Amino acid sequence: MTHRYIIWSVFAISIGIFSSFWLTKITIISASYIKDIIHHNPTEHFIEPTEEQEEIIAEEIFPLMENQFKLGEDKIVKDFGNILIDKISNPWGIVNGLTMFRGNPSRTWYGTGNIPNIPETKWKYPNEKMCSASTSLGKTSIWCGTGWTGQPVVSETENGEVEVIFGAYDGKVHFVNGKSGSPTRNPFVTNDIIKGSVTLDPDGYPLLYFGSRDNKLRIISLEGTTPKELWALDADDLGGVWNNDWDSNPVIIDDILYEGGENGWFYAIKLNRKINEYNNVEVDPVMIFSMPSYNKELIDIVGRNVSIENSLSFFDNRVYFANSGGRVLGLDISNIENGVAPIVFDYWVGDDVDSTIVIDNKGMLYVSVEQERFNTRSDELGQFLKLNPYKNDNPYVWGIKIPIDNFTVGGIWATPALYKDYLYVPTHTGKFLGINKENGDIVWEEKVSPHSWSSPVIVDDNMIIGTCDGYLKKYSLDNPEQPVLEWSHLVGNGSCIESTPAIWNGQMFVGSRDGYFYKIDEKY
Repeated sequence: MTHRYIIWSVFAISIGIFSSFWLTKITIISASYIKDIIHHNPTEHFIEPTEEQEEIIAEEIFPLMENQFKLGEDKIVKDFGNILIDKISNPWGIVNGLTMFRGNPSRTWYGTGNIPNIPETKWKYPNEKMCSASTSLGKTSIWCGTGWTGQPVVSETENGEVEVIFGAYDGKVHFVNGKSGSPTRNPFVTNDIIKGSVTLDPDGYPLLYFGSRDNKLRIISLEGTTPKELWALDADDLGGVWNNDWDSNPVIIDDILYEGGENGWFYAIKLNRKINEYNNVEVDPVMIFSMPSYNKELIDIVGRNVSIENSLSFFDNRVYFANSGGRVLGLDISNIENGVAPIVFDYWVGDDVDSTIVIDNKGMLYVSVEQERFNTRSDELGQFLKLNPYKNDNPYVWGIKIPIDNFTVGGIWATPALYKDYLYVPTHTGKFLGINKENGDIVWEEKVSPHSWSSPVIVDDNMIIGTCDGYLKKYSLDNPEQPVLEWSHLVGNGSCIESTPAIWNGQMFVGSRDGYFYKIDEKY
C-alpha cells in the first residue's frame, strides 16, 4: 500500500497521544469495493501528502498502525476527521454523489450544476405506475409515485455512469440508470409505502439506509444486482407513541446511524461496518443511545401526536430535531458512544414541526412550523423562526407569522434552502418566500400552487422548486433579494410534486404523485 492512499489529517497530533486518538478516527474499507460497487477511482479521492508528511507517515505513523492492524494490499485507510462546522453548504463523505436528504448533516447542500436553460423530460420510469394501498391510523388509501420528502440519492462512477436510488409509494426501493432510465438493480421490496428519503453510505460502504411504513428501519447491502437486507429495526418492538413509520432521513457520522421515529423516539446506533475476509460488507448494529422526544408535560398540552418526522440536523457536535408536538431539542453527542447525550437545548414552538431544521455557519437554527393546533404559543412565535441554541434563556431571535388565508391548516412542510444571507421556503398555502436570515425581513414573495411541500434546491446561483400543480420552476438568484423566474416545466401529467428534486451535473431527478419518476435535462 503506497503512501498516496493516506489522507493526512489537518490537525496537529502529537505522537504521544496519537495511538488512542488515531484509532478512533480511522476506518478500513475495501478499495476494490469502492471501485466495483460505488465505482470510484480511489486515486481521484485522496490528497497527495508533501515529502515532509511522507517522512512522518513512514517513520512515525506506520509503525504505530502496524502494532494494531495488518493491512492488505487492497485496503485504504482514511481519516474522517471532525465533522460539521466546515460542512455548511458543502457535500458530505467520500462518495461522488448526493448521499442524503439535503446533501449533508446540516441539510444545506443541494447538488451540482449546470441547470438547464431549456428543460426537457428525458425519460419516465417505470413502465407501469408505482402504486399501492396503505393503512395508517385505521384509514386505507391508494398512494402513487413518490411523496414528501422523497428526495433521491445519486452516485456517479469514475467513467460518468450515474445511478439514482429512491423509495416509492409502491413499497419498493428503485435503482435507475441516470442516463437511460433503465433499472440498474432489482427493486428492494418492503411491505408498505416508503415516504422519506433514502441515505447512501457516505463513507463508501455498499450500504443503503431507509425506513418504510411497514414499521422497519433497514440497512441493505448493494453488493451485486439484488439488494440484500442486512439488518432491520421494527418500531413496534421499541414502544413509543403515535405511529410506527420512519419518515426521517437517516444520518451516518463516524460509524453511527442517527434516526428519529414516528413513535417519538430518537436513536443512535453504532453500525460496526466492515469489509470481511471474503470482501463482503458486514454490519453489527448496537443501540448505544435512545430517548423519547416527549415528556408528560408536553403530552398533557398537545396530546399523543409527538412523532419525529423531520430529519435530524447536526452542527458543532450537536444534533437538533423536533417533534409533532412542537418540541425542538438539541443534544450534545460528543460522548454518545458511551451512551451519554445530554439535552443542551429545549424549546417549545407550539405546533407541529415536520420540516427539517436548517443550520447556518454560526449554528443558528431555522425552524418551520405548521398551523394545525392554532394555540396561543404558535400565534405568539410565528411559523418560521430563527433560534439561537446557545442562549437557552432567550433563544428566540425572530419569527414570521404566515396567515392560513382560506385554508383549514397552514404553515410550512418544506425544508428551507439557505443561500448566502437568505432563506427560501414555500408555504402550505402557496406563498414562496425569500427571507433575510439576519433580521427576518421578507424581501421577496411569489405565488405558487397550494400544498407546496417540495423543498427548494439551489445550485450555481439557480433555485429549483417543485410545485403541487406539477411544475419544476427555475429561478435565477443573481440578485438574491429578487429571484427571477426563468422557466416552468410541466412534469408528467401535472400531478403534485411533493418530493424534493435531486440535481446532479445539472440533471434533475424527481418523482411525482402521478405514479412515475422523471429525469429533466437540457433540451438538445
